[in-house]
Amino acid sequence: MRVAFVSMTTTRHRDTEGTRRLERVAHQLADRGHDVTVYCAAWWDEYDDQRTIDGVTYHGVTVSPARTSFAARLPVLLARHRPDVIHVAPRPPAAVFGASTGGTLARAPLIVEWYGDEGLADSRTVTQSLREAAAVITPSELVRTQVRERGIDDGRTEQIPNGIDLSLVQSVDPAEPVEVAFAHRLDESANVDSLLLALAELRDRDWSATIVGDGPLRDDYERQAADLRIDDRITFVGEVSREERVAIYRGAHTFVHTAYREYFATELLWALGAGSVGIVEYQANSSAHELIENHHRSFRVTDPQELADAIVESGSLERWSFDDSFASYDHAAVVDAYLDVYRDVIAAHGLF
Repeated sequence: MRVAFVSMTTTRHRDTEGTRRLERVAHQLADRGHDVTVYCAAWWDEYDDQRTIDGVTYHGVTVSPARTSFAARLPVLLARHRPDVIHVAPRPPAAVFGASTGGTLARAPLIVEWYGDEGLADSRTVTQSLREAAAVITPSELVRTQVRERGIDDGRTEQIPNGIDLSLVQSVDPAEPVEVAFAHRLDESANVDSLLLALAELRDRDWSATIVGDGPLRDDYERQAADLRIDDRITFVGEVSREERVAIYRGAHTFVHTAYREYFATELLWALGAGSVGIVEYQANSSAHELIENHHRSFRVTDPQELADAIVESGSLERWSFDDSFASYDHAAVVDAYLDVYRDVIAAHGLF
C-alpha cells in the first residue's frame, strides 16, 4: 500500500507525543513493506527535497514550517504521488485542507490523526478541517469524546491505542523488586504529590518506590519526599532508556498513575504488560482509567488515602513480571488496526 503522511512539523521541529506517534506508525508501516512518504517541512540543510530514513521517505514541501506555502504546495505533490490513502496531522488546519484537495486530485481518502496535544482552538475552521476526513483516529475514548464534541459523528471516529513491544518486555530482566513504580515527566501535570502523600500514610510499613522521569518540578518533589520523611525509601532515577523502564516495571509490584492530564497512558500500559498491578487515581482529563476498566489486577482511586489503601490491598495479589492479556496492544496488533482503517476508508471511497 502506498501511504502519504502529511505533518508540517516533525519531531525535529516540535517533539510531542502526537508527532512521535505519527512518525512511529509511518516507520512501522515501512517495516511491513509499505511505500511510505512523509510530506513535511524540511529540517535538513542539504538542497535535496527528499531524504530516506529507515525506509521512510521524508519530502520537504517547504524549507521551514510555513503554513500558507506548505498547504498551497501539497495538492500538486500528492496528485503526482497518487497514494492509496493520505494520513494527516491536524496542525495546522490549512495543511488538512491542502491534503484534502490533494486527495481529491489523487482520488485518495483522507484520514486525520488527532492525538489531543495539538493545542488547536475550538474553532469553526478546526471543526471544518476534521470534516474533510473519511475517518478521525484518536488514541483513547477521552480524546474520541473531544472529537465528537467538535461535531464529528461516531461513525467517522476510530480509536487506536498506542502500542508496546511485548517481545521486549519478555526479553528484559526485572530490576530489583520494589513495591511501587511511577513514571511521568515531572512537571505540573504529574501530580506526584498525591503519590507522596499516600506513601507517607504508609511510612510505618515496609515498602520502597522508584520514580522515573525528569522535569522542572523534580527538585520540588524530592524536597517534598524529604519533608514527609520518606525520601530514604524513594529513588528518583530520572530519564532512563526504554529497557531500563521495562526492567523497573517488571520488578515492581504496583505501578501508580496520578497525572492530571494523559491523552494515552503509555507508561501505564508498559507497566501493565510487564505484570505490575495498576493503580490509577481518576482524573477528568486523563484516559489512564480506560486501561484498567476490565483488568482484574487493578484499582481505581480518587484521593491519596484511597491510593494508600490500594497499595496495601495490592499486596494480596501475586507478583508478576509479564501479562499476556495485553497482547492486543502489541505494536504488530496496533499496525494491523491502522491497516484495517485504511482498507475500510479506501473501500468506502470506491477504489476497491
